[in-house]
Parts: sequence; C-alpha cells; structure tokens
Amino acid sequence: MLLYTSLTFGFYYIQSRRELISIEGLRVDGRRPTELRKLVSRVGVLADADGSSYIELGNTKILAAIYGPREPRKKTSMLHDRAFLNVEINVSPFSTSERQKRTKTDKRLIELAQSVKQTFEPIVLTQLSSRSQIDIYLQVLQNDGGVLQACINASTLALIHAGVPMSDYVCATSAGFFENTAVLDINQIEESSSQSPEVTVAISPLNGKVILLQIESKLHIEHFKGVVELAIQGCHQVKDLLDKTIRLNTLKLSEQRNSHN
Repeated sequence: MLLYTSLTFGFYYIQSRRELISIEGLRVDGRRPTELRKLVSRVGVLADADGSSYIELGNTKILAAIYGPREPRKKTSMLHDRAFLNVEINVSPFSTSERQKRTKTDKRLIELAQSVKQTFEPIVLTQLSSRSQIDIYLQVLQNDGGVLQACINASTLALIHAGVPMSDYVCATSAGFFENTAVLDINQIEESSSQSPEVTVAISPLNGKVILLQIESKLHIEHFKGVVELAIQGCHQVKDLLDKTIRLNTLKLSEQRNSHN
C-alpha cells in the first residue's frame, strides 16, 4: 500500500500499486493515459524583468524571469563568441508537503538547472550577443510532478517575451509506462511510484528534433519507442498551447498600441 499525503494541496491519497490506472482506464487524477494535464500559461507577469511567464501544469506552478542579454556579472562568465546562458532554479519551501527549504547548492536543483541550460543552448542564438549574459530564473511555487518539463516550457515563453532570438520553440513533456500502458505527462503520485519509469522529452517542433531525452529508472527496450513517441506527441500539444499564449499576448499588445495612436 502506497500512502501519499499532500498538505500543500489539502487532500490525501491512499493508492495501491494496482490502482495507478483503474479498471475504467482512468489514472489517479481522472485523466486518460494519453491526456495532458491542464496547462495554463501567461507572459508579462513581472514588471521588472526583461521577459517573464507563469505556467500551471496541473497543480505544478512555475514562474520564470529573463534578464538580458546584459553585461556578465563575472568576467569569468564572459564568452568572446557568444552569450553566456545562466540558469538558476529556486523552490519555495511551501511547494511540497515536505516543507523542506532548498538552497541554490542543492544537488537536485543544480541538475535541473543544468538540464534546462543544455536544452536551450542549441536553440538560443547566443552568437548574436557575444560578451553578454542571459539569465533564466525559475521559481517553483508548487510541485505536483513534471517540474523540469514545466521549467522548460516556462523558459520558452519568457525568452520569447523578452525578445531573445531563438531558432524555434522548445517544448517538453514526460511519459511513462505502467500497468502495461504508456502514459503521458506524469504527475507526482505516478513519479513516486516504484513501478513508473519516467521519460522526459524536449523537442524543437519546427524540425521535430529531440533536444533533451532523460530517463528516470529502468524502462524495457520493448516499450521505449512507444513511450518516447507518446512524449513527442505531447510536446506538439504543448507547442500549440504555448503558441496560443504568445499569439494572444501579441494581439493584446497590438490592440493597446492602436488605442494609443
């Protein structure tokens, strides 16, 4: 018997291993196996940042802020042929039921930040801003699984809002395999289950290139292709949602400009 308690969200789950997918084909949060959690996104949420965004992926909530390109804070960070990409992730103490304060030196946060950085380095046109620095600051306000994926998607929106040149969107999601079923967009309960391997995929939708591929725990080779393909399908769904947010914001700015003329 797996007992999962969430003080943050104010409810309790008592979930047996057999009930990750019910006999009706529904997961613990009521979704079908190939269904994304509800994604809510906004841009321009921070007035003092060059670009910012806010994303809710189910109950996971991420705030992103972009500063730069600007002069590097440290001379050792200066690159003569391109901009230095700096990523920092902070987790609010109230984001999970653990109420655990995490510092910038936390190993897991450093790993997450490095994954975000490596994902955007091939996409951000850093060669256009040599000898400068672009800072991506991410704040995890609430964690219900899929933090890395949400951080990547929030960074995409914030970078676009900041006007940082990129060759394409970067869209990420996760997939797993349990109860003999490939499932899309793993939540916290599913992440915590010992029977649920998790694959994180980030793609460049324009050419379909996989930029990031991470696997948490073991996944049988027979199921690997199907799980990755499902994650890629999810990334394209995410891209459509992010693109809608950008287009709505652009339309809003256009209407504001016209009203002032």
